[in-house]
Amino acid sequence: MAKIEIITRKWGNSLGITLPKDIVDEEHLQENQRVVIEIKKVIDLRKIKGIGKFSKSAQKIKDEMRKGWD
Repeated sequence: MAKIEIITRKWGNSLGITLPKDIVDEEHLQENQRVVIEIKKVIDLRKIKGIGKFSKSAQKIKDEMRKGWD
């Protein structure tokens, strides 16, 4: 099973993708063949920095977690 990153493009009122030839060849894909595509959204962690507010510092939380490992 191939894993690739593709950019969507506007096609009318929809979005479409184009599969590279090497993937088509590798997966032996043909015209009008039904395929399953798994969609995973990429989350940029830099954009969500500071969203969570904690009553304790990260170090204090880590220290408390380590105590439970004994």
